[in-house]
Amino acid sequence: MAVTIRELSKACGLSISTVSKALNNYPDVSEETREQVRAVAAQMGYRPNAIARGLKIGRTFNLGVLFNEDSGSGFTHNYFAPVLESFKTEAERRGYDITFITHRTTPKMTYLDHCLYRNVDGVCIVCTHFDDPEITQLITSPLPVVTIDHMFHNHTCIQSENRQGMADLTRYVIGKGHRRIAFVYGSEATVSGIRLTSFLREMNAAGLTVPEEHLISIPYHNPQKAREAVSRLLALSPRPTCILMPDDYSALGGLEAIAAAGLRVPQDLSVAGYDGVPLLQMCQPRLTTVRQDTVRIGREAARQLVHLIEQPRTTYPEIIPIPSRLLHGETVAAAST
Repeated sequence: MAVTIRELSKACGLSISTVSKALNNYPDVSEETREQVRAVAAQMGYRPNAIARGLKIGRTFNLGVLFNEDSGSGFTHNYFAPVLESFKTEAERRGYDITFITHRTTPKMTYLDHCLYRNVDGVCIVCTHFDDPEITQLITSPLPVVTIDHMFHNHTCIQSENRQGMADLTRYVIGKGHRRIAFVYGSEATVSGIRLTSFLREMNAAGLTVPEEHLISIPYHNPQKAREAVSRLLALSPRPTCILMPDDYSALGGLEAIAAAGLRVPQDLSVAGYDGVPLLQMCQPRLTTVRQDTVRIGREAARQLVHLIEQPRTTYPEIIPIPSRLLHGETVAAAST
């Protein structure tokens, strides 16, 4: 026979109300009490009745995740995959399941319709075309929404410190003596504008000009387009001494183009990426890059969304910056005189 919450509260020596709050992570219950209740619940084999709990407080304990990524990498994307995994882990720790919100429904639904159909308590917009009218419809609905890396008025946004990360990388390259620095930047994303502006501001502060031909926009996570862009830069005279890439995965295409031209990295040309993908840090030479804290981004997004759902009257919209870290690597050398 299933253990009841009344039996659990008696075993803990606590009131039913306190046990319920501890199981549901209410802030007015101490961490010590929560740990005690969880330990006793595990020992007794207590399992909360999710349906009854949802009916009682008017929630389904289901979070929507809107993830619409163009590169075709899906859940293997080396930036979004760890963000999603961290979001899922934190959501489950807080007692929530997740549902992916897509257009792949029959009959076809808008994003908002899909959220309502799945009866989610709130939604995290991880990746999409943020200017899509359906996103505007979702954002302006009463549904609790948290976004990642894109700011909407009056909504919480978890934002990687792209301005700081790009500034740190640009200053590092300039400090190595590079003056002809090209930037192959990602297209069609809010973060692209932030990174490009940060790069140009640091170059301007150092008294350096950036020719238009040194700025090339390509889709993120696309080694083939990166190879084409770098090949164009190598054909310039004089060519850049350092090329910054939009992401680590695209940097592989850039490195391929440099090798095909008979050049060496970093002896003949310096290269840097962005994201700090752990697997690519095992390649030789180690890629100079900026590591984004994907685990913290996903965890904070889940935490903020649950807080907004459970305590809407004590939650206010805010931009939550997540610092990034420069990894010096081995692909940026001192500029040759």
